[in-house]
Amino acid sequence: MAAEQEAEGRAAARPLLSDLYQVTMALGYWRAGRARDPADFELFFRRCPFGGAFALAAGLRDCVRFLRTFRLRDGDVQFLASVLPPDTEPAFFEHLLALDCSEVTLRALPEGSLAFPGVPLLQVSGPLLVVQLLETPLLCLVSYARWDPGLPGEDWAPWGGAWTSGEWGPSGLIATNAARLRLIAGPEKRLLEFGLRRAQGPDGGLTASTYSYLGGFDASSNMLAGQLRGVPVAGTMAHSFITSFSGTEVPPDPMLAPAADQGPRVDLAACVEAWLERVCAHLGLGAQEPHRGERAAFVAYALAFPRAFNGLLDTYSVQRSGLPNFLAVALALGQLGYRAVGVRLDSGDLLQQAQEIRRLFRTISAQFQVPWLESVPIAVSNDIDEEELARLAQEGSEVNVIGIGTSVVTCPRQPSLGCVYKLVSVGGQPRMKLTEDPEKQTLPGSKAAFRLLGPDGSLLLDVLQLAEEPPPQAGQELRVWPRGAQESCTVRPAHVEPLLRLWVQQGQLCEPLPSLAESRAFAQLSLSRLSPAHRRLEQPALYQVALSEKLQALVDRLSARGPL
Repeated sequence: MAAEQEAEGRAAARPLLSDLYQVTMALGYWRAGRARDPADFELFFRRCPFGGAFALAAGLRDCVRFLRTFRLRDGDVQFLASVLPPDTEPAFFEHLLALDCSEVTLRALPEGSLAFPGVPLLQVSGPLLVVQLLETPLLCLVSYARWDPGLPGEDWAPWGGAWTSGEWGPSGLIATNAARLRLIAGPEKRLLEFGLRRAQGPDGGLTASTYSYLGGFDASSNMLAGQLRGVPVAGTMAHSFITSFSGTEVPPDPMLAPAADQGPRVDLAACVEAWLERVCAHLGLGAQEPHRGERAAFVAYALAFPRAFNGLLDTYSVQRSGLPNFLAVALALGQLGYRAVGVRLDSGDLLQQAQEIRRLFRTISAQFQVPWLESVPIAVSNDIDEEELARLAQEGSEVNVIGIGTSVVTCPRQPSLGCVYKLVSVGGQPRMKLTEDPEKQTLPGSKAAFRLLGPDGSLLLDVLQLAEEPPPQAGQELRVWPRGAQESCTVRPAHVEPLLRLWVQQGQLCEPLPSLAESRAFAQLSLSRLSPAHRRLEQPALYQVALSEKLQALVDRLSARGPL
């Protein structure tokens, strides 16, 4: 077990991934005799990202792992001694060396949950000094990315969980961005994440691949995400593969056996040339021969992947070269019982080209009696953003697969989720930040959160209340105060769902963490419950978060009199 914990420690975030003022405050708490005061903090965001009405909760497993492995080492404390005042008492550093999270409790939204402003993503309870030190690392784990590729990933899953890397990241932001792109694309389009080469370092690349899958993408080009996190991987060829061929190359073995392994092997290249003549005649290309090097590249790829042949069509000219070369190879493979699995476009007007390609697939399919050809998937890529995605997803676009890189991994519309970590209770007494900016005021007290639903399962609102209050009951009328409203209102939920689950208590995991695939399925279920007005990506209706009467009364009292 000690070896397993050491392996996990090498893979998790380090305690000094933090801000200096966390340690200066820790010294202040210790010097004041308050290091062990019981305290509650909440991590939440104030505004939904990307101008939308929702976010997806993600990053829980990374936070749990950090709590599990939190321990300052000798080198850490020696560094702190070098930056703190030289007259700092040695007993403080002895206290730091003894710290761990064995007295910390963590409640959180499950990964894949819908999250709304002000509703805690995490609730962290424990000794004041320790939970203060957790602030910056936890914010980093939920809001941004860092990964040290020099630390070996370990195939180790504590408590029945399922993670295996030294990675953590901008989880909620990436998952929410991916969910928006999935909503634009609709349920039928296949979305592939191609962003590793555009990501903000290996940390951002691995994290983006993981959480774009949670948010609704179908697969990633990132093999490390497949190896470490179980994300399905996909990929075929780049333009460099095609331009590397001149057409003079002779395959060492051009022969291909039929798919059913019955009958003689066939010279695929010769078969392709015969089909090319027929295709060019039908397309009316005349004497202009499609590019020989491109055709040789397609033949080489088909020999390597006869059951997964996929053509990249725009290296030279889609209409005059890429398409006829692809058709010749696909029809030659079809003659042997294989079926091409797709084509890809990476430049030009993707929508218009996809429609023209589908039309030609249908005519060639009818001409040569190959019904499967008309439904060959068409994939597109090329710096696709939300606006272009909406265009490609429209009815009749004929696009089946969409590869997105920069727009999913870098979140260009909003680079940070903007989470905050605020003290809400210490020594059993509520605490509230009072400020000139009303948006930055905090909600005091240790709280519970519930989602109220209508008879059809539709989302009505989320309600925050003090932890000691009895939970809302289905079928019973409840008076609440919507945030930002001047008056209360009543609601009668048909169903009530508690939102915050207990994951870690006194340093021990309370239930197994769900797998990435399970969290992805939960995220898609969560999104399906959003109303069209809240799902709308431009100028959506704002989802209501309300306070119980008792919590609102506490807010009013502390606002008028100052902290208790």
